[in-house]
Amino acid sequence: MIEASAFAHRLPYHPHKLTTVFSAMRHFRDECRAEGRTVDYHRVETFADGFAAHFDAHPDDELVVMRPASHGTAERLHELVADAGGTLTVVENEAFLCSPADFDEWVGDADRLKHERFYRFMRRETGYLMDGDEPVGGEWNYDEENRETPPEDYDSPEPPAFEIDETTAEVHEWVRETFDGGYDDPPYGGDWADPAWNGDSFPWPVTRRQACHALDTFATERLDRFGHYQDAMRDSEWALQHSLLSTALNLGLLHPAEVVERVVEEYESRDVPLNSVEGFVRQVLGWREFLRHVYRREMPELADANQLGAAEDLPEFYWTGETDMACLSDVIDGVRARGYSHHIERLMVLSNFALTYGVEPAQLNRWFHAAYVDAFHWVTTPNVVEMGLFGAGVFATKPYASSANYVDRMSDYCSGCPYYKTKTTGDGACPFNALYWDFLGRNEDELRSNHRMGLVYSHWDDKDEDEREEIRDRAAEIRELAESGDL
Repeated sequence: MIEASAFAHRLPYHPHKLTTVFSAMRHFRDECRAEGRTVDYHRVETFADGFAAHFDAHPDDELVVMRPASHGTAERLHELVADAGGTLTVVENEAFLCSPADFDEWVGDADRLKHERFYRFMRRETGYLMDGDEPVGGEWNYDEENRETPPEDYDSPEPPAFEIDETTAEVHEWVRETFDGGYDDPPYGGDWADPAWNGDSFPWPVTRRQACHALDTFATERLDRFGHYQDAMRDSEWALQHSLLSTALNLGLLHPAEVVERVVEEYESRDVPLNSVEGFVRQVLGWREFLRHVYRREMPELADANQLGAAEDLPEFYWTGETDMACLSDVIDGVRARGYSHHIERLMVLSNFALTYGVEPAQLNRWFHAAYVDAFHWVTTPNVVEMGLFGAGVFATKPYASSANYVDRMSDYCSGCPYYKTKTTGDGACPFNALYWDFLGRNEDELRSNHRMGLVYSHWDDKDEDEREEIRDRAAEIRELAESGDL
């Protein structure tokens, strides 16, 4: 096992992400040793240094690795091992449910990748939530039932937290000393604005036992209302009913099969709403697997895709949280605090703003990759570049752009925001409104022919040239405010 500090310096990674990754590695090392296994563990600057040290001590060793999900990593490992005088065999990655061969056979000669069709394929292949050849309950997808907002007196279950043992505390202190303040980009604030680190508990599992506890907690305490509120957003409610399992899944502390099976088992053993179970299964069995293969097939072009020609720089407040927009401020503060926000906050607040603002997709992808504790290049790239910023046209059938209406409908942010959700132009108008209409106007040549955009362009057609000019002026003002740090 190799800890390469240079790799961790490549981006201004969130301290919780670095702590989680390195603590999980060291815990796994210690667990293997406790079971009687021999583990060579190298804490070095580069992977090349680690391989050199290993083959100096074990010149005849033959290494085997599962194919990494990130593009080009297997090839790079081959080069490093060969340079060190060793041999490396790359085998199938067993941390997913759909193999490359099975996915490619499913795609066949189709000219477009469709998630819903793939999801149904995976349900049939695995038998999860199936009644013979038909889906349990008679429907494949219950997304229409998953768009409720919690009542005002709603109180979500406490998310799991894990004891900070000596290993995690040691890693966290090393991370703070080694990586704080060494980046060209703005850091996460003062001393990383780390309120989620209180010296007693840590929000992310770093051992197999902790990950299993997180899964059990979700299944027994959070699953019931997960579906109903999975698209909801509430001020200062960072977890709601979400599973919080993506980090453990992406680190390999949990396998997707056991996660899906645990949730299905809960549904079969007690009265859990089907829309909650199906919504979660769709995320893990459908979306996660689908994105892995989209990334595999579309890289390296996907990373730099920018079909709308967006060229604005990412506003600095994505790093600092310093904006008066209540939704953006709360979501970014949560990311700064713990490296996490749930999927609707990622898509319909952070990505939606960047999309309508005109941010270059690669810049937002870089931020997500650095800022999120569960982020790796294979998962952020299709989610951000394609789904969030409509950068490639590989599977997204429309841009997920919206005005303040969506944020108001799915959250309680607008009631406490100094910007007016009902105003498009003029003093105090919500930036989402002008940016939304300006986005449609700027990209009319590319988007008007999209069959899913006909209705919104009929509304654009209702605006006269004077109103359109006011929208363009307000959008330009918003960009000036964002660039000066006054938005």
